[in-house]
Amino acid sequence: MNAPIAEACVLTTRDERGVATLTLNRPQQFNALSQEMMAALQTEFEALSDDASVRVVVIGAQGKAFCPGHDLKQMKANPSLEYYQSFFAQCTKLMMTIQRLPVPVIARVHGLATAAGCQLVAMCDLAVASVDARFAVSGINVGLFCSTPAVALSRNVGRKQAFEMLVTGDFIDAETARERGLVNRVVPADQLDAEIEKLVTSILSRPASALAMGKDLFYRQLETGIEAAYQLAGQTMACNMIDEAAQEGVQAFMEKRAPKW
Repeated sequence: MNAPIAEACVLTTRDERGVATLTLNRPQQFNALSQEMMAALQTEFEALSDDASVRVVVIGAQGKAFCPGHDLKQMKANPSLEYYQSFFAQCTKLMMTIQRLPVPVIARVHGLATAAGCQLVAMCDLAVASVDARFAVSGINVGLFCSTPAVALSRNVGRKQAFEMLVTGDFIDAETARERGLVNRVVPADQLDAEIEKLVTSILSRPASALAMGKDLFYRQLETGIEAAYQLAGQTMACNMIDEAAQEGVQAFMEKRAPKW
């Protein structure tokens, strides 16, 4: 008798507009980020990065939760420094791949997003959450300070707000997450997909070349001093302005017509 085929831990779909949707698919484990899931996500994001037809990526999840963080059972089963260093290096590579993707990445969040799950939300360029979503960096509750999630969290919310979450492990609700800058929009669960579609439609109406240059510049300038940031921004805008899409957009504005992108 043949063994059952294991279901993929990440499901991928694409539509004709260039919208790719990645769905975390370990609902029985609340979509915990195992090594296998991180590897699958890495593969998918790298493939999307190399595909010029992709315009937007949405990452969501099956089941009752978005993601509760890393798979603690898997981590506990391998108690060695070398394993943990490799594990967190794998996670860091994944998170940086998301940020370096040349198209916007939108987190579709419902249920719990804790520890590395909260980190995943924070590393996405945009996030839309249902009103039932809850966020925490709760590793401290088991004696593990959420150091890698802290990197992403502290670049989304204020320092004291981030540090309070990190040292208490307390949850915040979706509306508080929106107020603090962790997510962009909060809607009832039955309106989540419609709200994401609004965001996607708006992004698709803008030229891909400008979005790619803008996203790259946005994150690079955040990590520099203000003078260097302006130098980077000026060079990017010069390159953007000479691009055909910007030339057409400005001409269309002057002629009071819609641009032909």
